[in-house]
Amino acid sequence: MGYLSLPRCFKCCAKESTQTNNDDVSVTNTEDSEEREFWSSKADYLLSLVGYAVGLGNVWRFPYLAFKHGGGAFLIPYVIMLALAGLPLLFLECSLGQFASLGPIEIWRIVPLFQGVGFTMVLISTLVSIYYNVIIAYSLFYLFASFRSYLPWSDCFEWADSNCQSSLNGLCNVTLENTTVLMNASWALDNNLTCSYGNNTELPSKQYWDKVALKRSSGMDETGQVVWHLALCLLLAWIITAAALVKGIKSSGKVVYVTAVFPYIVLVILLIRGVTLEGAINGIEYYIGQQSDITKLSNGEVWRDAATQIFYSLNTAWGGLIALSSYNKFNNNCYWDAIVVSVINCLTSILAGFAIFSILGHMALVSGKKVSEVVTEGFGLAFIAYPDALAKLPISPLWSILFFCMLLALGLDSQFALIETLTTTVQDVFPRLMKKMRIPLTAAICVLLFFLGLPCVCQSGIYWVNLIDSFCGGWALLFAAVLELAAVIWIYGGNRVILDIEMMIGKKHWIFWLWWRICWYFISPVLLAAILVWSLVTYETTGYGGVPYPKWAIVIGFLMVVFCLIWIPVIAIVKVIQAPGNIFQVSVPYT
Repeated sequence: MGYLSLPRCFKCCAKESTQTNNDDVSVTNTEDSEEREFWSSKADYLLSLVGYAVGLGNVWRFPYLAFKHGGGAFLIPYVIMLALAGLPLLFLECSLGQFASLGPIEIWRIVPLFQGVGFTMVLISTLVSIYYNVIIAYSLFYLFASFRSYLPWSDCFEWADSNCQSSLNGLCNVTLENTTVLMNASWALDNNLTCSYGNNTELPSKQYWDKVALKRSSGMDETGQVVWHLALCLLLAWIITAAALVKGIKSSGKVVYVTAVFPYIVLVILLIRGVTLEGAINGIEYYIGQQSDITKLSNGEVWRDAATQIFYSLNTAWGGLIALSSYNKFNNNCYWDAIVVSVINCLTSILAGFAIFSILGHMALVSGKKVSEVVTEGFGLAFIAYPDALAKLPISPLWSILFFCMLLALGLDSQFALIETLTTTVQDVFPRLMKKMRIPLTAAICVLLFFLGLPCVCQSGIYWVNLIDSFCGGWALLFAAVLELAAVIWIYGGNRVILDIEMMIGKKHWIFWLWWRICWYFISPVLLAAILVWSLVTYETTGYGGVPYPKWAIVIGFLMVVFCLIWIPVIAIVKVIQAPGNIFQVSVPYT
């Protein structure tokens, strides 16, 4: 009995022909190959893959985790987790998509019982794309707000309340020996005294984020009205997305030449500017210098955070890697693609850390605070701490425009791949329809997702964005990843996967596959399962901005996870019922 290769399985099931030889492998005379596009060049694919993998998390989460978990010492578990979990899954998904030329649902013809995993991937990508474009809308709003002679969050203007206090003006508390006195903040800073502000005082950038950008309500119980400037920015974000994808990979493959490269130009510019600022060295030392503490590696939380950062930054188990790779030519070297993307993703995170912390070090100096008091992650870094730092730079609107253009480009790259996952799924099911009606179908998908995202631009919208991110972008993904490895490696067969890959990239020595076998069969699934269990056991009720979520919101969060995962057992049951024979019989259709 011979091994069942993916093309043979797929094309035989479709009753269509495959032509192969020892020197070259090509799939011809099939409806799939006639309908499916291919990348115009290798650069289009690589830039799309880099743009998908390198996202907002590289800028607003990795630097914070490095600071939190021992500075430069955090790079040790980070690189180890890249080798053990991130790279093996990335290589596997890129290989599967390229070999089969099918998207994340149809790829599961190899193990029909687990086709629900593909549905889970697509549903997760759909839900994430809804709130991801809302984040892009935030970036657009701040970008437009930066086109003026001064930044509107640089001081406490008419929208501020009595708690607003600029860190450069007003009064602050200064401790002298055992006495705390109230002093002029500027005088205290000029005399190298440490300022502390009252518990109720807030920076202008924070109040601008809450009161102007979000018009944030008191909690999820208060929905409030639609924030129209965000709704218009969301509409623009979806128009940009639809325009980039209107011709599929032929158009998106060209757009990424700008959106994938531009963030690196901005990061380098911000880094050069940042390291020349007074106090930058303090921020860098907090990033990888004096905070480098090797003893922190004994803490299990460090390894968990390193693994999750790698897993989420590479976007494995989302379905997007399979979708993008499905447009590759059969003999493309997917192995080197995976290596290149992983290395670029890792180096980008490190580069972003230097750029971010150099400016945060300057921010700490001018505000009279410790670096640890201005370091944050996520929305707090992107829309509060960093804008506040930008407001203190000379020609601040210019730096603000560059920064939010960078966030916009990082977000759009990932958004393109998320929507491409959906359109690829539609193309697999209705190839002729998608070819004839790609423009209206793509537009219809974007319009539908725009309306579904409107609750996220209400006054309570930020709570919904954070809720979807916490639940759908967490446990559901880990479930999908573990099941993906189990189904493909343990059931379809790791040996079959290796033979299929060798049909594309050529025969390799058994030593070459030793590491991949160990990771695919044991280390990666066990590691991801351990992270999943740990996350469930250590779960604590979440919230946003100090406002805990009500119980009904937590229930909705878990229901979203269930909605994504329920299709795995449902479709498995359907496949068992539809299969000939009974559950104790094993059918081997091709030998």
